Amino acid sequence: MSNAACSFAARPWHHGFGKGRLMTQLMRPSALVLLVLVGMPGPSNAQPATSGRPAPPPAGRWDATVVVNEVEIPFQFEITGRAPDLRASFFDGDLRVRSTSGRVENGNNLVFRFDQYGSRIEAAWSGNELQGKYDRGTRGAPYPFRAHRARPAPASKGKIPTIAGEWKIATTSDKGEKAFRFLVRQSGDQVSAAILRVDGDTGTLSGGFRDGTFVLSHFSGARPLLLEVTPAADGSLEILQNKQTRLVALRVEDRRARELPEPTDPQQHTTVKDRAAPFTFSFPDLNGQLVSNTDPRFQGKVVMVSITGSWCPNCHDEAPFLTELYKKYRQSGLEIVGLAFEEADQLKNPERLRAFMKQFGVTYPMLLAGEPDQVADKLPQAVNLNAVPTTFIIGRDGRVRAVHAGFAGRASADFHTRAKQQVTAEIERLLAERTSTSR
Repeated sequence: MSNAACSFAARPWHHGFGKGRLMTQLMRPSALVLLVLVGMPGPSNAQPATSGRPAPPPAGRWDATVVVNEVEIPFQFEITGRAPDLRASFFDGDLRVRSTSGRVENGNNLVFRFDQYGSRIEAAWSGNELQGKYDRGTRGAPYPFRAHRARPAPASKGKIPTIAGEWKIATTSDKGEKAFRFLVRQSGDQVSAAILRVDGDTGTLSGGFRDGTFVLSHFSGARPLLLEVTPAADGSLEILQNKQTRLVALRVEDRRARELPEPTDPQQHTTVKDRAAPFTFSFPDLNGQLVSNTDPRFQGKVVMVSITGSWCPNCHDEAPFLTELYKKYRQSGLEIVGLAFEEADQLKNPERLRAFMKQFGVTYPMLLAGEPDQVADKLPQAVNLNAVPTTFIIGRDGRVRAVHAGFAGRASADFHTRAKQQVTAEIERLLAERTSTSR
């Protein structure tokens, strides 16, 4: 039996028709034509459909995943607007990471560009499903991408443990760290958290409690991460990172945590060989013009030299703060210069860096300093320079007065606020100094 006949037979008898009359109607030629037309496919330009019904527009919330090193990372994704003018957003906690453009191709292919990351999503849309890839541009192979319409999370059953607070994770990193901070906020069965390292944080990990474990994840166009956090009987947290690495977290108030090494102090991590020597740099800007520390614009000024890169998510966290400082204190004598370390293809055509600057309203000079693995070689005055971002704060006399490794983003809550306060206080103190010493 055809689908059309099945559909018709499943309906209740129409009011006023008996069985014999119905059969008579079906035998008429016009009725036969109608049945054939019902079974025919629709026009080729119709919207994607499910169960024979027109699909809803793609706008709305989606439960999405990317696959990274064979690990599926879940995250929230949103599409806004009406075709063909669409936009998409990732989320870093309550912060939206918006696409710079969006379009529909060939009826059901969605393309969203995130120029600030040099990346894009390409996905086939079939009603309540999206499937495609997250193209990372010059950063490496694409991530497989899938999504379905967002559904309410099932309610957690049983007693929900309380894990809110600050925890310490003993570890060994390639930057010489011996411990990380694990910062957790909780409302019922919903948790947001971040791991804070010397170079910055993981972004906001979000999730809930199910089957005895908090499942937390993050992807905002960068920093894909999955944590499975299980409270243990001894008061610790057992953490499985990306299905591979096992970590243990202890509350900072726990005696065992006090016996562990402290997390690295970002203000002590990087230094310079000779604090009495002027800090030097000389690199081309995006127009090929050489910019050096000896240029008149920097003389007698307080200068922040930001080691950065448009590929670096913690640099994206830092950029709004630097822009804010520049607007507030430039007239008082503050200058900022960014030394961008980018991949070779981006150095030839720094389109991602230009988009990064546009995204955050960067108006201070940005220089093309080299590739990411050349940071230490290009700045030989620095000692232990292995975190991006890192900011050197230079006094009016041209000497380095402070160095701040990394940047604690909004996900780090109080540590974010404190980091901004420390840098701002340092800038205000140095601006208040008066010196006749030339560089």
